[in-house]
Amino acid sequence: MSWNPTQSPECPNAAGALETLIIPRARDIGGFDVRRALPSPKRQMVGPFIFFDQMGPAEFITDGGIDVRPHPHIGLGTVTYLYQGEFEHRDSIGTHQMIYPGEVNWMTAGRGVTHSERTSEETRAKRNKLFGIQTWIALPEDKEDIAPDFEHHKEMALPVITDTGVTARLILGDAYGETSPVTMHSETFYADVVLAAGASFPLPDNHEDRGIYVTEGSIEVAGDTFPAGRMMVFRPGDSISAKAGPQGARLMVLGGATMNEKRYIWWNFVSSSKDKIEEAKEAWMAADWENGPFQLPPGDDAEHIPITPEYARTTPKD
Repeated sequence: MSWNPTQSPECPNAAGALETLIIPRARDIGGFDVRRALPSPKRQMVGPFIFFDQMGPAEFITDGGIDVRPHPHIGLGTVTYLYQGEFEHRDSIGTHQMIYPGEVNWMTAGRGVTHSERTSEETRAKRNKLFGIQTWIALPEDKEDIAPDFEHHKEMALPVITDTGVTARLILGDAYGETSPVTMHSETFYADVVLAAGASFPLPDNHEDRGIYVTEGSIEVAGDTFPAGRMMVFRPGDSISAKAGPQGARLMVLGGATMNEKRYIWWNFVSSSKDKIEEAKEAWMAADWENGPFQLPPGDDAEHIPITPEYARTTPKD
C-alpha cells in the first residue's frame, strides 16, 4: 500500500497499563476505507513496525477492486496479511504472487524495489470483499541496503497456538515458544489472534516493545475496554493480558526490539539517512527505468504512481 501523508491518527492521553492509545482516522479512498495507526504523532514505531494500515472491510460490485499502481520502497519490508479477499502482487525483481487469507507476503525492499497490488481479473468478475492489514517493518541500519527479496508463505506453514477459546497464528518472528518461517532481520513478533467471548490472551514477555490492534469485537485490558479500531502500546516489562468482550475479538499483536537509530519516513521511503531518502526521491522522479536504481514490475510497467510536485518539496519526517 502506498503512503498517503494526509492521514494522521489521534493519540489521546493513555491511562492505566497503557503507554500510548492510538485511534486511527478512517479515510475513504474511493469506496475503500483505510485506517492508519502507525506512524502516529506520539508513536512512530512499535518495535520495528513503522507503518500499520487496516484495509477495509470493503465490498466491491462486479468489476470493482483495488489498483495500487507500481510504487517504490527503500529501507523496509512490507507485510501483507488478509482476512478476506485477495491481492495480485508484482514486483521489480520478477515476483508474480497471489495472496489469500491466512497467508503472508513479505517483501524486503532493501536498497530499492518497486511493486504493485491489484485485485485480479478473475475476482473482479464477481462481487468481492477485501479486509486485511498491511505493515512496514524498518530494517536495521546494517540491512537497509541489502538486495530486495520476496517470500510467500501459505497458511499451513505458519505456527498456530491454541488454548481454550484462543487461536493465534504467528505471522512473523518468535513468541510463545514458536517461530515463524518468514525471514526476519531484527527481533520481531506479529500474530493474528482470534478470541471467543470472555477468552483471555497474554502478550509475550520476551519482547521489549509490545502492542495490540483490535480489528473486530472488543477487549478489556486492566479494567479498560477497547473497541475495534484501537491500537494500544504497553510499557516494557508489564504483564499484559487481553480479555475478549461479549462478542469475542480479533487482534493483531505486534512488537519486538526498538531500533537503535532514528528513522526518517517520506512517502514510501524509510531510512536512517535523510540523504538516502532524497536520493531515492530524485531517482523516482527521474523515471529512468533502464539505467536508474528503480525498475517497474514485469507485466505491470505501463503506469506508476508519480510524486506530486507539491509533495516533492517536503522533507523526510522523523
